[in-house]
Order: sequence, then C-alpha cells, then structure tokens
Amino acid sequence: MPSILVLHGPNLNLLGSREPGIYGHATLADIDDQLRTRSEQAGIALKTFQTNHEGEMVDRIQAARGDGSAFIIINPAAFTHTSVAVRDALAAVAIPFIEVHLSNPHSREPFRHTNYFSDLAVGTIAGFGADSYRYALDAALKKLAAA
Repeated sequence: MPSILVLHGPNLNLLGSREPGIYGHATLADIDDQLRTRSEQAGIALKTFQTNHEGEMVDRIQAARGDGSAFIIINPAAFTHTSVAVRDALAAVAIPFIEVHLSNPHSREPFRHTNYFSDLAVGTIAGFGADSYRYALDAALKKLAAA
C-alpha cells in the first residue's frame, strides 16, 4: 500500500502555543490526528515526522525512498528560506511533494519571500492555518488515485 509522508520543520512542535495569532491554536498532534483520520478513510497509510534539525530532515527524506512513501507533504518552516540541503534531498529522492505553510510567507517579512522549494513542488498551499495541511492531503490523495 502506498503511503504519504508528512514532514514538519523547525518549531512546529510548538504549535498551539507559539504565536497563535499567526499560527493558530491547533497543536501538531491535532493536525496529525486529523490527517491520519482522513488518510485512513481513503485507504492510504500516513507517516509523520517533525524535527528542529536540518540533518534529521535530510535523513528522513532520504529514508522515504525505501519506505513506501509515494508522496510527501512538507512544511519546511524556516528551512524554506535557508536550506539547500533539504531541497537537494527532495530533488534526489524524486518523490512528488506539496509544500505547506500555515501562514502566507509573502505577506510577512521580506526574508520569508525567499523559497528554496516551490519550484520543485507539485504545488504550494499557504495561509490557511491548519487547513493548509488538509488541502494538501486532499490534493495528494487525488494525485495518488490518478496514478
């Protein structure tokens, strides 16, 4: 059975308490639970991973090549603006991915306008809070069903 891997970048473990005016009140566990329920209804396994460390993110992306991951949903968080290493890992494994952001980086500070992933992504969903993940999952499920 194909699976979807959901990757959460740095500081997302603080969701629910971190700047709720920007990121909302949903916790990472809330988001993962909602995604898992939806993917199970669709008959697709879901794996999740959160890290604050760039090397761990690279290692997990590389591991996806051999673990049955057919699609990746990634919120690279601050790595969006800084990580060539994560970008290169995504390019190397060649697993289609959707980039997710809770807030809209383009409506925020100018340094957040730099993005190392969007040109490789199947699509980017940003600015809808926790719903951004749900929209990405629905798109990934449609892509898998069409494959």
